[in-house]
Amino acid sequence: MASEVSEITINYEEDGVLLVQELDKEILSKGAWATIIFRFRQWDKKKEAYGPEQYTIRRYRKISGQYVPQSKFNISSPDQAGKIVQVLGRWLQAVDAD
Repeated sequence: MASEVSEITINYEEDGVLLVQELDKEILSKGAWATIIFRFRQWDKKKEAYGPEQYTIRRYRKISGQYVPQSKFNISSPDQAGKIVQVLGRWLQAVDAD
């Protein structure tokens, strides 16, 4: 658990092997609720190598001074990530036009 939003990570190690390797993160919002988007890759035991980059958006809630995971959305592919960017871009242009 982390007491500061900047301390939150999705790095995950088991038996000395880093199974989830965080490559980058951006804090989208912080406070009692924090939203973070992570870029990461997972260890593939069969190939003994890391797989392709993946992305996840996670929400955390601060309870008793510690950030606790509340929800997550995994972006399943670079194609899906691109579609999300396109749709949000289109929606934001419409908002700017108002």
